[in-house]
Amino acid sequence: MLTFSSIPPHRCLPYPPMVYRYFNPPFCNCQGKKMISLRQRSGQGRVKVLSSTLSPLVDKPSPIFLILGMRFLITVFVLFFSTLSFAGTAQESPLQIWKVGDRRWTVEEEFRFGKWVEKNITEDFFIRYKLPVDCADVPYAVRWIYARIAHLPAAATTKDGQLMGHWSAEWRKLPTDPEWYRDRRFRAALLHMLSETTTRTLPLDTYPVRIDPDSLIPGTVFFITESHSGVIGRVVLDGSTVHPLQTWEATSPVHLQRMSLRDFLTTRPESTIYSGLVKFRWPLFENGHWKYLPVADHPFYSLEQYSSSFTEVYADFVEAVAKRIDPTDYHPWDKMQKVLKHTVQYIRERIPIVLEGYQRCQKGKCPEGSDLWEVHSTPNRDGRIILLMDHLHHLIELNHLDQGAIKEMMEGISIRIQPGESVTFYHLYQNYLWLSPHPEDSIEARWGLKKCDIILSRLRSAENSMNFIERTYRKTDPKYADFSIQQQKEITRRLIDEWAKSECKILPLLPSEKK
Repeated sequence: MLTFSSIPPHRCLPYPPMVYRYFNPPFCNCQGKKMISLRQRSGQGRVKVLSSTLSPLVDKPSPIFLILGMRFLITVFVLFFSTLSFAGTAQESPLQIWKVGDRRWTVEEEFRFGKWVEKNITEDFFIRYKLPVDCADVPYAVRWIYARIAHLPAAATTKDGQLMGHWSAEWRKLPTDPEWYRDRRFRAALLHMLSETTTRTLPLDTYPVRIDPDSLIPGTVFFITESHSGVIGRVVLDGSTVHPLQTWEATSPVHLQRMSLRDFLTTRPESTIYSGLVKFRWPLFENGHWKYLPVADHPFYSLEQYSSSFTEVYADFVEAVAKRIDPTDYHPWDKMQKVLKHTVQYIRERIPIVLEGYQRCQKGKCPEGSDLWEVHSTPNRDGRIILLMDHLHHLIELNHLDQGAIKEMMEGISIRIQPGESVTFYHLYQNYLWLSPHPEDSIEARWGLKKCDIILSRLRSAENSMNFIERTYRKTDPKYADFSIQQQKEITRRLIDEWAKSECKILPLLPSEKK
């Protein structure tokens, strides 16, 4: 059954509204409990090194002046980079979390970070390394892990406003290891850092970026004010996805979980705290201690995403970002084929997950909420399938594409769900709302072949949610309780209508109806 009764069904909606017609998918709320004041940021421009003020020195120079000028420039460069080197060198302790030497963040290192994220971050990344996370943890954890691997500086502002980082020595008694995932000192510091950071600390550790393909690469962070966050995992420029930016996201509360790969979807960013699309600031060593490079001095810094002109010719912020990244206008039929191909591939990746879950989770071995359930269930993946299928429906109907030809094409695509049994893609296109995410369910139920059973399961889930809302909120927040109960009743009504349309057997009485 789909039961999310341990968390109230409000806060953050990671899926489009259609998903909520029939069930409550996972949601998230990654804000912290302790308010902190945001530092004031100043400056609009970027630092320019060796500006054109040197040009008057050589106006129609003779050879000797060319030589002297070249020597002068070389001297300037040597002095400049020597100054940077001395300014950035710290006396490192063997007791700190990890050493960085003279390595510092640069534009080139940011691109290397992006390539690492694209190659290494997968939906089960935190499960493989046994790291419990929520949505705000994902950006911080990914950044710190890469910094530890690459011996680069990393920092984070805690909920009480303290700056901690790779130089911290509180974990000096724990042993280290060349591999980050075996490094007990690093892992302890990482888990502590994650417990001390939230979406409310992200504005202190990040800066807003310009919206273009050079800036929005894997590893770039997005966050919604005091609510939700994630990182860009891939950038797709062939039109095969709903949005060119594909994001890795997790849900609350903190637990061992698979991440979701989603199409970029967010509210309009707020300029008061610089939410939206951001990158982590660069730590530097100056005057004997570590601090952040000023916000406006970072190479990708820009406030353009907060301007009203940024979205004025688009439907919303999400579309404006998409067009900045991939301005191509695809032919509707070509776009449909690209999305179809991508969806088929994504569905086929689900097959081994379902088979392994069925083999390992029989007889109640993977109760919902357990680590094994997180490993073998597919609610996030199924939510993305719903989004992709919705997008296909939208493309076909909006552009009046030949539905007969498309049906024939979809019926020709076979999905082998287990040895000796296959379904067509068209079956999934018609029944994608009835895929079961539960690993102990039968293979047939996992692929929407037992629709009536799934409807019944979701009816019971809605009943459980209403009971939870009544127990938890009726006395403390009756207005919220009324609102939430009404939502669950609407879900129940739609499910009962679908039960009748599908000619299922007589609907058994739910517990509330037996009273």
